[in-house]
Amino acid sequence: MKLLLPCLLLAALVACVAAWTKEDHEIFDLVSAVESSEGKGTTFYSWLGVPSTASTSDIAKAYRRLSVSLHPDKNPGNKKAHERFATLGVVAFILRNAEKRERYDFFYKNGVPKWRGTGYYYARFRPGLGAVLVFLAMLSSGLQYLVQSMNYKRDLGRIESIVSQARSAAWGAKLVPTSEGRRKVKVNLGGPPRLDEDGNVLGGKMVDMVVEGNDVYFLDADGSLHPVNSDTAIPPSLRRTWFIALLSSLYEKVAKKGASTSDVGGAQTNGVEAYDSEDGSATGSDAPGSGTVMPKNGSATGSLKGGRAAAATMAGGRRRKAVKKR
Repeated sequence: MKLLLPCLLLAALVACVAAWTKEDHEIFDLVSAVESSEGKGTTFYSWLGVPSTASTSDIAKAYRRLSVSLHPDKNPGNKKAHERFATLGVVAFILRNAEKRERYDFFYKNGVPKWRGTGYYYARFRPGLGAVLVFLAMLSSGLQYLVQSMNYKRDLGRIESIVSQARSAAWGAKLVPTSEGRRKVKVNLGGPPRLDEDGNVLGGKMVDMVVEGNDVYFLDADGSLHPVNSDTAIPPSLRRTWFIALLSSLYEKVAKKGASTSDVGGAQTNGVEAYDSEDGSATGSDAPGSGTVMPKNGSATGSLKGGRAAAATMAGGRRRKAVKKR
């Protein structure tokens, strides 16, 4: 019964939306255009200056009178003159057509609907591929978050049931804590029937649990204890929806790549500095306290000559002596 009323309202809304025709959509657009240019609440009749009961001839006279003042030739500096003049022509055409005027009078008396159907909005605001993909990603992420919320509530109920069974098995039906401290019990987690070691049929999967005070723990085969409480259930989070998780993963990869690139650049710079320092120390370590490299014979002149010879050899060989012409 609780779902019956919302379903009926939804069915009525769908029926009303499906009843709008193409001509109705044109009237919706024209009403929006008139209110946008002439002011909020302006109707076809108030714009022409005639009552809603005006005859076709009265509407034609009002149209001719207003069209003269709104003609683009009379308003050369007005950029919206052409648009207003064209809108006026369509308004007059609708009011002079009996069938279209009857349809407009229906919305004139009952009001233009706020929701005009998905087809109406899609035809006028056609989204691109990117907008559609973003919308689908947000919609699917929202549904995933809704499923997370439902699973979280279900897990909380299941945890509460397991804790209640464990305490009931440890304390008895009155749920009065005993003075024994820690107590080991078996709790049925449900599931299909199964056979135990003796061939007896069990109602479901049995697990070992430990009750200590108000705390309840799962007991593993190795003797480790795992607390069972509301913190065990995983709460819903937008960060765990697939779209947000994908964006976070891409951001982390880009950040790590940038950090590794900067580390490699710093290592190369440090290597160049180390090479320069080693080269400088080699040239100045031959004679402490002196910038001149002394040869083995101890003469600076020999060193200078040896240096020139080495420079000449590196330049392509020794220079030939100039031959004097006779």
